[in-house]
Amino acid sequence: MHIQEAKRTLGTEISWLCDTMTNDLKHAIGDASNSEYVLDPQGKIVRMRNWSQPAVLRKDLETLVGPVSRPTQIADLNMKVEPPPKNAPTGIVPRLKLEAKQYLPLKTQVQVAKSKHPFYAKLRAEADLAVLRTGKGKVYLGFFLDPLYQVHWNNQVAPVQYEIAAPKGMSVSPSKAMGPKVKEPSDADPREFLLEVDRGKSTEPLPMKLHYYACTDTWCTRVTQEYLVSWEPDRDGGWRLESGQLDPREFTSRKP
Repeated sequence: MHIQEAKRTLGTEISWLCDTMTNDLKHAIGDASNSEYVLDPQGKIVRMRNWSQPAVLRKDLETLVGPVSRPTQIADLNMKVEPPPKNAPTGIVPRLKLEAKQYLPLKTQVQVAKSKHPFYAKLRAEADLAVLRTGKGKVYLGFFLDPLYQVHWNNQVAPVQYEIAAPKGMSVSPSKAMGPKVKEPSDADPREFLLEVDRGKSTEPLPMKLHYYACTDTWCTRVTQEYLVSWEPDRDGGWRLESGQLDPREFTSRKP
């Protein structure tokens, strides 16, 4: 699904290589997010750099393959760039204001076997440095709708609700909460919560359930899904998109 959506929005005709869901390729190349490699027909790496440099790459290709009389320009590609689907309004629900440098993403695990639905809502969990160092502090939970499924929150029914059954010796507050009541009939903003956690001596993962309605313009269904949050930082977690920041997908619909 991800590759098909990338082809649609970027309008490319080249073959795509996609990393695994566990980021095996990313780890193999040293977690360099904008690295650059040139491979020969035998699969041997003949050029490698940690950060992509288009001008240098062009010189590499001239050395390896030979110069061309007329380099391909973007206009020559005739790409039909499509904007990402707009399923529901955003910017309706205020975002939580957090100091990004004070929080680290945590590894989470979806309990796929316990759900008959796709995980329309993706969980992003973060812990402040105090939780990771002392076991006591704040934990951020953000539930983000996956745009690939083109669903929205239905604000005309019960709001999003999570519940946590903290392991023995661990306290979480609030252990149960509902999202905001929104006047707009639907939206696609994340539902965010900030919790106080005291892990005590426990290293057990944090189990939670999320109850929500996933809806499109033609159907609506009640969903209950479960997640496990570990206390191990996720080096593949990237960063949380703050309010006012551009969604990287929006660049596909922008012209220079």
